[in-house]
Amino acid sequence: MELLKPYLPPELSAEEIKRIIEAAIAATGASGMKDMGKLMKEVTAQTAGQADGKLVSDLVKQKLSPPSALSN
Repeated sequence: MELLKPYLPPELSAEEIKRIIEAAIAATGASGMKDMGKLMKEVTAQTAGQADGKLVSDLVKQKLSPPSALSN
């Protein structure tokens, strides 16, 4: 893997992914967990090969979850 890293595109930071998620929410009108599939499709298309899928999924869940669900 270390041999391939120089040839791979740079990985996006969590902040960059959050900005992409915000833009995707605005574009898709996603408002809750029921819209996760639609939002993931949009965000994954923009982050493909540049971000870990698990991180993207976690950040999307965090953004779509109601604030009270995060404190549990």
